Amino acid sequence: MKLHEKWIEDSRQMGLLVLKKQLQAVIYGLAIGDALGVPVEFKKRGSYSITDMIGHGTYNQPLGTWSDDTSLTLALMEHLSECSDLPALMDKFVAYRNGYLTPYGDCFDIGIGTNRAIERYLSGVFPEEAGGQSEMDNGNGALMRISPLAILMQEEFDFSNKVKIIERYTKITHRHPRSIVASILYIQILIGLLLNNNLKNTINGTKKLFLEYFEPSHPYRKEFDKYFQVLFEEDLFKLPPSEIASTGYVVDTLKAVIWCLGTTNSFESAVLKAVNLGVDTDTIGAITGTLAGALYKIESIPEKWINNIANKLLIDKKIRDFLHYFEKLEY
Repeated sequence: MKLHEKWIEDSRQMGLLVLKKQLQAVIYGLAIGDALGVPVEFKKRGSYSITDMIGHGTYNQPLGTWSDDTSLTLALMEHLSECSDLPALMDKFVAYRNGYLTPYGDCFDIGIGTNRAIERYLSGVFPEEAGGQSEMDNGNGALMRISPLAILMQEEFDFSNKVKIIERYTKITHRHPRSIVASILYIQILIGLLLNNNLKNTINGTKKLFLEYFEPSHPYRKEFDKYFQVLFEEDLFKLPPSEIASTGYVVDTLKAVIWCLGTTNSFESAVLKAVNLGVDTDTIGAITGTLAGALYKIESIPEKWINNIANKLLIDKKIRDFLHYFEKLEY
């Protein structure tokens, strides 16, 4: 092999190694936050204290068990790896209800909005139109499963292309502009952290990019101005927990995960803070886990938690498959 060719191959392998670590940080972070929250989902804040991974609780599941947040993320990774179409992805969501891509072959949790979208799809509605579009259809069921898009698009510098892809994968379950805006902001923040920016610069850069791209009259801009400005205010991290709601409402969820990230200084403290907020503990824990994984990197995630992830072999296989997709691309 010529010196130039060896340099290219070495660079390619280094790039794949970086991608692997990024994927592990984000997806392990997701699964760990999910598993930490599963035993206390729906419980009232202050009625419990999670300091480590436990089992049983709300769904009486073994330690390390993850829920739909991780399962549907794995479905998206599988879909992207296969380069399949949206009906194929929706078919994976349908199969999830029968235990596909779950820790133990059992679907014990699924969001209302996602379930309704699946039913619409099964009735003959195109995937692009299956998501709920009313103001009441702004749960966090899209936000929780789209983190792989950040890995896919971190070298995409055309914001309009990123918006189109995020819209595509949000709308299959959540079509209201508020949910789409939340997805855009979340993915852009996750990309910023993956590119080794600090949280403050990432948040400020995301706001600047969004406001420069969307005119004041655009529906997304109106949603941002009315519901998402608070996420980018300097005083956000000074707010007490009493002003941080931890519901399944997409605005509450995004606010909570950014607050958890900005008021802690490690992966462990961020995800524990998230699951101790109460109510939608698995999803808020899972999304916080993706951001904290990207910010603090794979080396920061407690090894005992990684080892306790239920059916880790399945997650590792989906990570390998996703990496194989990148191996086929030219660097």
